[in-house]
Amino acid sequence: MDVNLPAPTDAERRYQACHECDWLVELPPLAEGQAAECPRCGHELGFLPHQATLRPVVYGLAAVIMLICANLFPFLSLQVSGLFQQMSLYESASVLLDEHHPWLAAVVYLFIQVLPATCLLLMFYLYLGINLGRRLPYRRTCCLWLFRLLPWSMVEVFLVGVLVSLIKIASLAEIGIGYGFWAFVLFALLLLKTTSSIERGWLWTRLVGPAPLPTRPLLAGRALEQGLTSCHSCHALVAASCVHCPRCDSRVHARTPYSLQGTLALLLTAMLLYLPANLLPIMVTESLGALTYSTILGGVVLLWQHGSYPVAMVIFVASVVVPLAKMMALLWLCWSVYTDRGWHRRGRTRLYRLTEFVGRWSMVDVFVVAILVALIRMGKLMSIYPGAAALAFAGVVVLTMLAAMWFDPRLIWDAPSAPQTTQGHDGE
Repeated sequence: MDVNLPAPTDAERRYQACHECDWLVELPPLAEGQAAECPRCGHELGFLPHQATLRPVVYGLAAVIMLICANLFPFLSLQVSGLFQQMSLYESASVLLDEHHPWLAAVVYLFIQVLPATCLLLMFYLYLGINLGRRLPYRRTCCLWLFRLLPWSMVEVFLVGVLVSLIKIASLAEIGIGYGFWAFVLFALLLLKTTSSIERGWLWTRLVGPAPLPTRPLLAGRALEQGLTSCHSCHALVAASCVHCPRCDSRVHARTPYSLQGTLALLLTAMLLYLPANLLPIMVTESLGALTYSTILGGVVLLWQHGSYPVAMVIFVASVVVPLAKMMALLWLCWSVYTDRGWHRRGRTRLYRLTEFVGRWSMVDVFVVAILVALIRMGKLMSIYPGAAALAFAGVVVLTMLAAMWFDPRLIWDAPSAPQTTQGHDGE
C-alpha cells in the first residue's frame, strides 16, 4: 500500500542544534540553492538542493555507467624497450592480492570501488522510495549507512594518485591513457555532483518524516542547557535524556562517550604506525635484477632531484606534513579541551574542520604505489612491488580519520566560561 510522505513545513525544521558548537538555531525558510550557517561557529547547518529529488538520481546513474566503463576498458598502458604492459582499474587492487598483500588490496579496492558503488546503490534505493511516495523497508538502516560510508569514498584521491604516478614514470617509458581512465575521471566528477546534491536533514525528513517538535518554547543558547541535543545520525533535535532517536532509532548521546580518551587512543596507535610508515620502504623497484628500496621521503628527494618539484611537494605535503600536522592538531585540541581553555573557540573549531577535511588526502601515496605495482610488471627488466610501509601508512590515514570522527567539537564550547552570544565572536 502506498503511503504519501508528508511535505515538511518551515516550522517543522526551523530548530536545530549545531553539531560543532551546540548552539540552538532557528532556521530561516530556505530557497533552492541556499544554505544556513550557524551564527556562532560558521558550521553549515543545512541547505536546500536544486531539484533535490531528481539531480542525485540522474548524476548517480551516469556515475554508475562511467564506473562500469572504467572497469571494462583499458585504464593505462606502458611501453618501454619494446615491451608493452597494460592495466585495468580492477588490477590496481588485484595485482596487490597476487603479490600477497591482501589487506592493502582490500584497502584500495574498498575505497575506490566498493564503497563508492555501495553509496550509489543506497542512494538509488532511498530516492526510489521518495519518488514513488513509498516507505520502503530498511530505509532507516540504508540512510544511516549511506552517511557513514560517504566519508570513506576516496575516488578523487585515487585520481590524484594516478596523475602523480604518470608524472613519476613519464620520463622512463611511453605512457598510454585508455578509455577507462577518462571514464574514471567522469565517474569522479559525477560522484562529486551526486554527493553534493544530497542533504542529510532533507533526506531524513522525506524518508521518515519531520523530527518531533519541542513541546515548550525555546531560547537562543546552548541546546544542552535546555535539555536538548542533536542526533548525530539524522540531525533531529531531541531530548538529551533520550536513549534512542525517535526518528532514526540511533543511539543518542549528548556528547560522544569517551571522546577525548577514544581520540587519544587512536592517535597513539597512529603515531606508533607513523614511524615504520616513514622508516620502512613503501616501494621496492626491481631493475635488471637489482632491487632498490624507496621510503616516502626518499621518493620525495628523488622527484626533487629529477626536477619534478610540484609532484615532490604534493607527495611531501600529503604524505609527511598532513598526517603529522593532523595528529598534532588533534592532540592540541584534546589538550585545550582537557585544560578548559576558553580562548579562540571559533578558531579551534575551524582547525578541527580542516583536520577532518584533509586527512583522507594522505592516502594518495598508497594509491600511487598500487598504480605503479599494477602498471610496471616486466619481470627482471623492471617491476615494482609494495613495501612494508604501504600498509602501515594506510593504517595511519585510517586511524587519524577515525580519531577526527571520534573527537566531539562541541566539547570546545562546553567550558562554563564561554560567553553566550549569537554573533559568533565568543572566545576570540
